[in-house]
Amino acid sequence: VAIVGEPYASKIASLAIQLYKVAHEYALTRGVIIADTKFEFGLDPETNEVVLADEVLTPDSSRFWPKDSYEIGRGQQSFDKQFLRDWLTSEGLKGKPGVRMTDEIAQKTSAKYREAWERITGGN
Repeated sequence: VAIVGEPYASKIASLAIQLYKVAHEYALTRGVIIADTKFEFGLDPETNEVVLADEVLTPDSSRFWPKDSYEIGRGQQSFDKQFLRDWLTSEGLKGKPGVRMTDEIAQKTSAKYREAWERITGGN
């Protein structure tokens, strides 16, 4: 609120909640829980309208969990970058610059992203 002011903050909050609700409801029909996500908004300088910017609902900006294996109180299987984060942590590489992942980890990460896309869109 301090940065954008109350009117824009309210509009952004409303848009974010609406976007999430629609995406969440759709994803559930595809067997996917959107655990969390981020939306980035900006202001069109010509119209002063709030606009959605950047990527939306991707494995880089969201955490996707399979609905059929979800269990409260435990770590969840995911179709997103959490797999890579977990690998970095387990290898003691989290936060270190210039890290190179193995081909195996790159392929597994790619497979997670592909699975998210296939589950959510029905594509293959």
